[in-house]
Amino acid sequence: MAAIAPPSAHSRTGAQILCDALLREGVDVCFGIPGGAIMPFYHALWEVRDRLRHVLCRHEQGAGHAAQGYARASGKVGVCVATSGPGATNLVTPIADAFMDSTPLVAITGQVASHLLGTDAFQEIDFTGITIPITKHSYLVTDAHDIPRVVREAFHLAATGRPGPVVVDITKDALQARIVPDWDVEMDLPGYTAHREPDARAIAQAARLLAGAQRPLIMAGNGVIQSGAHDALRLLAERTGIPVVTTLHGLGAFPDGHPLALGMPGMHGAVHVNRAIQACDVLLNVGGRFDDRVTGKAATFAPRAQVIHVDIDPSEIGKVIPTAVGIVGDARAVLRQLVHLVPPGAHEAWRAQIDAQRHAPAARRAVATAPEAAERGTLTPHAVFDALNAAMATAPCRVVTDVGQHQMWAAQLLEWTRPRVLIGSGGAGTMGFAVPAALGAAIAAPDEVIWVVVGDGGFQMTNQEIATLRQEGITNVKIVVVNNGYLGMVRQWQELFEQRRYSGTPLSGPDFARLAEAYGARGITVTAPDAMAAALAEALATPDVVVLDCQVEREVNVFPMVPQGKAIDEMLTEAAAATAAVPTPAATPAVA
Repeated sequence: MAAIAPPSAHSRTGAQILCDALLREGVDVCFGIPGGAIMPFYHALWEVRDRLRHVLCRHEQGAGHAAQGYARASGKVGVCVATSGPGATNLVTPIADAFMDSTPLVAITGQVASHLLGTDAFQEIDFTGITIPITKHSYLVTDAHDIPRVVREAFHLAATGRPGPVVVDITKDALQARIVPDWDVEMDLPGYTAHREPDARAIAQAARLLAGAQRPLIMAGNGVIQSGAHDALRLLAERTGIPVVTTLHGLGAFPDGHPLALGMPGMHGAVHVNRAIQACDVLLNVGGRFDDRVTGKAATFAPRAQVIHVDIDPSEIGKVIPTAVGIVGDARAVLRQLVHLVPPGAHEAWRAQIDAQRHAPAARRAVATAPEAAERGTLTPHAVFDALNAAMATAPCRVVTDVGQHQMWAAQLLEWTRPRVLIGSGGAGTMGFAVPAALGAAIAAPDEVIWVVVGDGGFQMTNQEIATLRQEGITNVKIVVVNNGYLGMVRQWQELFEQRRYSGTPLSGPDFARLAEAYGARGITVTAPDAMAAALAEALATPDVVVLDCQVEREVNVFPMVPQGKAIDEMLTEAAAATAAVPTPAATPAVA
């Protein structure tokens, strides 16, 4: 029998090559949970643990959201890791969330050995097939020689153009194989164009429209933050005097408090913002995708406006709203050119018209706290956010929100002064996002306070990641639970449009302060408005994870609100208006 040649001194296992490839991409932290198919990677990870930190999450969904939070806070690509089968499928939700919100993410999953593919082997799942609709690309790697190229391509795809998630699914035998890696590889991405120069003619046409407008508006979306275009946006707005609207994911792209800042549009947008959109004659949308939560009934959106749409993704131009000028390109590059082409302006009359709407009684009443609750002395959501706003001013911070009423109150009532301060789930609307995303944000921004704003529903979905925060020694996360004992946003719809038929929305839960203490964190219960400021101060002074259980008035609603199928200027500003707008149904037979 011929002797087996000893391994080359330069040979590496596929798992070691994977670690090397991640380090070459500048990765310094990944979030995950080990298992059988991915175990070779964890074996190799031990050798580089001083350079590549692994955060052991309690659920793969938590690992994916943590990678998202890290990416959103840092601007880098987030990395999550899972094993095959259920480990991989638990990543589907954060991958879909990252796809909807254009978050750069690389999800690395183990897969059964290549000779077992298609046999329904233990924990075999066609993960590339599952994720094709929710990724920029999904790779199945069966040969260790492909790992250097695939990892390089995956990070390039995730970070360039319109950012998004990429899956790298690697069979166990590819991770175990020993080869001499070739790092001198070229990417093979036919048809993929990451960057394109914006059309100068289209930019000139947009400049002419803006120069001739009497009632122009700028709408700033997530793309402004992703491209680092906030300074260019401010220059353009200040030069031209054009007011700026910021979408949910655009909040912070233009500072609240600036004379030209209007606020958020859409379903729960400000009254004056929605009415300004409906009255404007030119609308410049930079880096926003005209989500249905922004537009309401699309056929009625900005009916008087010529729309200029700037987006890095050509498929977004004209997809929802017809455009007069479409500009495909990086937001910062486009805005920097527009600054030099649009003449200075002021638009005093137009801004005065918007301000009159801003200060109208209906607009003020829409975001006011519930007067009955205030009279009773109970804690209202508005009191929570008023106190949080004051606390945010005392130290550098980020805010990570979950999904529901509290998210809209945070968007409406907190002050957003810089980009990447607000991190939340938008397009997918993922309850359970906040606590694990805060874990990633805390690692990305260790010198800032990470305020988590979460409802009692979302908190009960992923609060197990408090154990991860504690194990990792993270102390800068402070969790504010807006606890109203309901799945609040659904309950609000049921109150306003379904005659208070609270089906499936009343929600029980544990004592959240004691739950925090069970994890070894600090727990504080707040029930009165005059205790809120002191509780937040105590949270800031505590060098540990803190959970504040803010037990608020149970049936306070988020206003304004645009009902389903309505134009964005057909807003409800109080519950009585909703009740009057909905006809009383025929009597329903009693259910035995």
